[in-house]
Amino acid sequence: MTKSRSVYFCNACGGQTLKWQGQCPHCREWNTLVEAVADNIGHPGFHKTGAHFIPPALSGQLHNLDEVETEDSPRYSTGMAEFDRVLGGGLVRGGVVLLGGDPGIGKSTLLLQALSAMSSRQRVLYVSGEESAQQVALRAKRLALDVTAVKLLTEIQLENIQATLAEHQPEVAVIDSIQTIYSEALQSAPGAVAQVRECAARLTRLAKGQGICIILIGHVTKEGALAGPRVLEHMVDTVLYFEGDAHSSFRLVRAFKNRFGAVNELGVFAMTEKGLREVSNPSALFLAHHDAQVPGACVMVTQEGTRPLLVEIQALVDEAHATNPRRLSVGLEQNRLAMLLAVLHRHAGIPCFDQDVFINAVGGVKITEPGVDLAVVLAIVSSLKNKPLPEKLVVFGEIGLVGEVRPVQRGQERLKEAAKLGFVRALIPRANQPKQAIPGLEITAVQRIEEAVRILR
Repeated sequence: MTKSRSVYFCNACGGQTLKWQGQCPHCREWNTLVEAVADNIGHPGFHKTGAHFIPPALSGQLHNLDEVETEDSPRYSTGMAEFDRVLGGGLVRGGVVLLGGDPGIGKSTLLLQALSAMSSRQRVLYVSGEESAQQVALRAKRLALDVTAVKLLTEIQLENIQATLAEHQPEVAVIDSIQTIYSEALQSAPGAVAQVRECAARLTRLAKGQGICIILIGHVTKEGALAGPRVLEHMVDTVLYFEGDAHSSFRLVRAFKNRFGAVNELGVFAMTEKGLREVSNPSALFLAHHDAQVPGACVMVTQEGTRPLLVEIQALVDEAHATNPRRLSVGLEQNRLAMLLAVLHRHAGIPCFDQDVFINAVGGVKITEPGVDLAVVLAIVSSLKNKPLPEKLVVFGEIGLVGEVRPVQRGQERLKEAAKLGFVRALIPRANQPKQAIPGLEITAVQRIEEAVRILR
């Protein structure tokens, strides 16, 4: 009997090596090599050198780019405005979407609701590799969904799934999940690096060739990243992440890659007994309600894709009782908090080296843009001085290392959103000051951090 030869694939870049090493020789990432059987290396779909996996091209013809015929294909609405927003307006014919999220967060529920809403207009297919037909039917019954026109296939073999897709030609298909699918061309188990990569590539080629919109559900690791090779995210057109706290009923769907729309779009849902419900006013989720103004609370306007959102930033500054004061940030970048504390000391003369500093973004939202800097600083100063900020004040602005308050993008849209929700004061960078006054909003523009903290003196 011929002995199977083992090779090692990199989870990060898809590179291949014959021996295990601590560091991938291709992308230099550590501890990313996973063993796989090499019996089928050289079959169509693998590069002959064995260095990288390359999906077969759809066509080998040479074209002049300006002569290629293009057409604007209509988008398929999912029946949920929040989901359509994240997708850039809806599903695209021939597009491949990858949806990842923690177990039990609602990925299957969301897509089953979407297929139910779309089934009256498009041909849809739900492929379940994790649950039986009875389990899927029970979920649809519990959610009170009309699934009369929804086709269901319980299968994990890739070749059978491809044959079903080719025969029935659905316009939208959901694969739940890509880690459970396996191909007979490979001997490794479902979920292995080679299996996930091969199955995703062949489904992507099928989607592009036959114009089927395919949605892949992906598992995530304990770090929150999509399981499997990183090349999986490069193959697909759209990458969505399902976020949410297990102790909260609210769920966020965020786009990290989208070839057909804006990235960093955010869709907000609430988990109820009847499934996921859209939240029409998401800013209300991220604003805490106080009977009176309290120290350490500051409201800022962040930009998630094309949508401005109001979020309350809370700070707690307390005297440190240990040698090393604690710096804890929830929903915001930890390293940026340390930088802001240094800038606050150097340029505004407010030291916090002997204080514990805790920062929290209300509602479990994660803010990655630097436009939150000014709100974080004002919340810290407010808590330190035990003095609340002015009532109905909204703040945004980036802070530089030399103490300047830098402008942020789409400042006027942020101000209009704040005025719409009843805020009457705004503290913003001078470069973001609008040319025309916004009705009902008193705007104060600052250029330096010391000017900003002066409102608390």
